[in-house]
Amino acid sequence: MVIELDTPGGLDTSMRELIKHILASPVPVATFVAPSGARAASAGTFILYASHIAAMAPGTNVGAASPVAIGGMAPQADDKKEKQENTMMRKVTNDAVAYIRGLAEMRGRNADWAERAVREGVSLPAQEALKLKVIDHLAADLPELLQKLGKSDAPVVHVEVDWRTRLLGVITNPSIAYILILVGIYALIFEFMNPGLILPGVAGAICLLLALYAFHLLPVNYAGLALIVLGIAFMVAEAFLPAFGSLGVGGLIAFVIGSIILMDEATIPGFDIPYPLIAGVTAASAAFLFFVVGMAARNRRRPVVAGREYLIGAPAEALEDFSAEGWARVHGETWRVRSAAPVRRGQRLRVRSIDGLVLTVEVEA
Repeated sequence: MVIELDTPGGLDTSMRELIKHILASPVPVATFVAPSGARAASAGTFILYASHIAAMAPGTNVGAASPVAIGGMAPQADDKKEKQENTMMRKVTNDAVAYIRGLAEMRGRNADWAERAVREGVSLPAQEALKLKVIDHLAADLPELLQKLGKSDAPVVHVEVDWRTRLLGVITNPSIAYILILVGIYALIFEFMNPGLILPGVAGAICLLLALYAFHLLPVNYAGLALIVLGIAFMVAEAFLPAFGSLGVGGLIAFVIGSIILMDEATIPGFDIPYPLIAGVTAASAAFLFFVVGMAARNRRRPVVAGREYLIGAPAEALEDFSAEGWARVHGETWRVRSAAPVRRGQRLRVRSIDGLVLTVEVEA
C-alpha cells in the first residue's frame, strides 16, 4: 500500500494511531512524499520513518519534527511555573526522540538525523534525505516508484479520502475557520437584533460550532481570538452608543491585531491567515457593523407605528354620546372606549391607556 503524504503535521495521538496501523499492516506500506512541493513535516516525519518503504519526490522536504503545544506556550507567572513547563517539554521531547529512534532502528534508517529533527527542528530536501539514508527511494511520480519497487506491472487501485475527512480538511483550513467564526458571530448578532428570524441564529450557531471544532485542531492564539471578539463588541457598541468613533476605531484596531496573531504560525509553520483576506474581512466587517447595525439602531429609535403601543396618545373621535363607555374611531378603526367625563358625539378625544380591548380616553380641551 502506498500512502501519498503532504502534511505540515498534526496531533500526536492521531499520528501514533496511524503508525500503529502501519506497524501492524499485513502488507508492506510505502509512504511517498509527493507531488513535488509537498512536505512531511512534524508528525509526517514520524509516519515516513515508520513505513516499510520511505520515498520522496524531487522538490519535497522532510523534518521539523519538534513536538509543540497547540496554541503555543502561555506566559508564565513565576519561575516555578516556568520550570514545570520546561520539565514537561523535556519529557515530551525525550519521549518523541525515543519513539522516532525506535522507528529508525526498526527500518534501518538514519536514527541520529531523526533525533536532530526532533530536538533541533532541522529539515532536509529529498536529495539530501536519500544521501543520508533518511529515505529509501527518490521518484518523480507513482509509476516511477512502483518501477523501483518491482511492482510496475501491478494494477493500481486508488482509494480516495472519504467525505468526512474532506470536510475536516476544509474547515481546518485557517482561512475557512477564520471566516466561519466571523460569520457565526455576525449571524448571532443579527438574530439577537431581530428575534424570531430563526435562520440567522441556526446558521450562526452551526458556523460557530464548526469554527470552535476547527480551532481545537489548529495552533490558535486565544489572545488573538479574544481581541477579535472584543473588536466586534466595540464596533457594535459604537453603533448603539455613539462615542465619536473612538469605540469603532478601537474595535477595528483590536480586530485587525487579533486577526494577525490568531494563528500561531511559529508553533506549526504554514498555518497562517493571508493578509489580503484579513484586510477584506476587516473592510467588510466595518461596513456591516457601522452601516447595517447602525441602521438597525436608528430603526429602534423610531416611533412605534403598529401594535398596542401605537395607540397610546393617539387621537380619537366619539361616535356617540355617552357618560361612561361608548364607541369612538381611532386611526380609522372602531374601538370601545371609557371616559371619566361625559362625551358628546364628534368630540375630540385622546387615548391614554389600554385595558384589554377597551381604550381609556380623556376629552381634549
